[in-house]
Amino acid sequence: MNTEKVTARRLTAAEVSELGLQDGIFVSAGTDGLPLDCYAPAFLTEPGKNFEGGAFAVRTIFGEEAHVLPDNADESGIWIADKAGEEIEVLQSAGVLLNLALFVPAGNKDSLESLYSAARDAFGAGIVQRWSEETVAVPDVKVDLYEEPARGRKSANSQNRDRRALDIYPTRVRFLEPSDGWRFVVEPHKEVVDETPTI
Repeated sequence: MNTEKVTARRLTAAEVSELGLQDGIFVSAGTDGLPLDCYAPAFLTEPGKNFEGGAFAVRTIFGEEAHVLPDNADESGIWIADKAGEEIEVLQSAGVLLNLALFVPAGNKDSLESLYSAARDAFGAGIVQRWSEETVAVPDVKVDLYEEPARGRKSANSQNRDRRALDIYPTRVRFLEPSDGWRFVVEPHKEVVDETPTI
């Protein structure tokens, strides 16, 4: 977690109501169930003048949304950079949470442990964690994945079929989504044979 000291001052509700969407502010970096004693860069979700009742909806640069009451002494409030203000700790960057589905050919317990150890060596032992693990045996085969209109007559020709991906493993199909109005068609993989006569 990288933080830096920023000089800022706390705004009143009246001052926040004069802000627009482009004005950079700082709000508490804490998320549900995870209090953090620092602030995160943020923006209002709509111009301050549109809010009523004293609560302002904000979105941090990390995608967290919150409602803040600037005049509530029990809350951390809304801050703006100001050289005449006081120093606050601002969160500058955070990690990325990855949900990974890994296909390990000839996977067994030893190969999975090796994979896990390599990830821990690369990113740090305290960083890489296995939250849940589902080991499923899958055939080491490939399929061709097509898209075709979700509604339409089935016909022998494939004029309206669009090749989405080649040589894809069946388990990866679960994690892909078809385009709007289209559906996936999975077929056994066929090698492309070039029958062009050669001299």
